[in-house]
Amino acid sequence: MPMSESKNLRQGPSTVGEALQYCSEALAASDVYFGHGTDNAWDEAVQLVLSIADLPVDSGDGVLPHPLNSAAAARMEALLRQRIEQHTPLPYLLGRAWFAGLEFLSDPRAIIPRSPIAELILNQFQPWYIGPEPKRLLDLCCGGGCIGLAVAHYYPDVQVDLLDIDTAALDLARENAEFLGVQERVNIVQSDIFSALGDLRYDLILSNPPYVDSEDMADLPEEFRHEPELALESGADGLDLTRRILKHARDYLVESGLLVVEVGNSWQALEQAYPRLPFTWLEFEHGGHGVFALTAKELQDYGASLT
Repeated sequence: MPMSESKNLRQGPSTVGEALQYCSEALAASDVYFGHGTDNAWDEAVQLVLSIADLPVDSGDGVLPHPLNSAAAARMEALLRQRIEQHTPLPYLLGRAWFAGLEFLSDPRAIIPRSPIAELILNQFQPWYIGPEPKRLLDLCCGGGCIGLAVAHYYPDVQVDLLDIDTAALDLARENAEFLGVQERVNIVQSDIFSALGDLRYDLILSNPPYVDSEDMADLPEEFRHEPELALESGADGLDLTRRILKHARDYLVESGLLVVEVGNSWQALEQAYPRLPFTWLEFEHGGHGVFALTAKELQDYGASLT
């Protein structure tokens, strides 16, 4: 609903519980699109209100009576208005996003963290990675760095390299590395795919590259227009970057290494383009699709199919 028709805030929410109800009702009645860390009005209201109230976003019901002062209520109203009227994704409004149980800085220099690869990280890459304890990992097309930095946080013995072509995204990745306190164990490299890596080899290469095809780009909800197009679009079938990754990844994996790439809705086009490749499509308990895994051996064995 238009914010002009909403309840007068000065006579409205004075506690966290009341604010949650107010925001969730306003969001549910609007035409906003959910898909940048939440998939429903209530969860988005929780992130908005608890962030404004300076409370942990995983707080329990005990915070519902928590008072909401007038300054916080005014800021909540302003951000809610922007969310509904301008369709700005909530993480950009808050300057924060949550991924793999961690808080990250988020702004339009990079897409908002939302990859199901988070679940893979929290599950120690099982059952897909069967090599020795990983020592080096590459976050390819890292954007703001959420995938690689989550690995650096949870696996202190793993050396992590973050790689992207976009210098603005890499600046945000550096800020996130410092925000999480893992900057000493992370290398941040500007590179067009693998071109700047030399002879480095990795136990794991994780990638959430641009994979939106031209048809889907034309139909994206307005929220996605706030994100950098460079991080979304990847040619007519969404596979321009993925083709290059597949062609060269085997040269940057150790013998026991594993490549994991998210291609989202372009997964069918990928299977049609590479009918001989034995893609393993990962399943996720908490949702998400279009993520495949290939071992270094599979990439070597089917190398002729990749050129």
